[in-house]
Amino acid sequence: MMMKQHNCLWFFVLMMVTSTSWAYGSSSSSKACAKPEFTNFVPAEKTEVAVGSAFSFIASANTFPNTIKVTIKGLPTTLKVNPRNEDGYLVSGTIPSSLKGIYARIAITADGQNNCKGDGGWLVKIAE
Repeated sequence: MMMKQHNCLWFFVLMMVTSTSWAYGSSSSSKACAKPEFTNFVPAEKTEVAVGSAFSFIASANTFPNTIKVTIKGLPTTLKVNPRNEDGYLVSGTIPSSLKGIYARIAITADGQNNCKGDGGWLVKIAE
């Protein structure tokens, strides 16, 4: 009789651990992360541009516009963010005039829904 109760107890414990493991791995308990995306880079990748040139790109609709940040060669830039219907946001700015004769990455970061962080960017050559 004691052995039967002992086996039942182990069976019960095993079932509890297994069901907890399945629940932990379930994707229904958390929402999917849709990172902000960045497209339509102007000027195009690796294009040579004049000092102080304008740049622009599109940020996806799931981007929180007030979190969009752009640095160029580590320097922060001032941005204009305009809504584009359901397409997202048109983001524009200018390349700092202190950057000359180098390749520089226009680096973008932003937050989206569900605390999803996105990043992107492209490389341009800045003329002398």
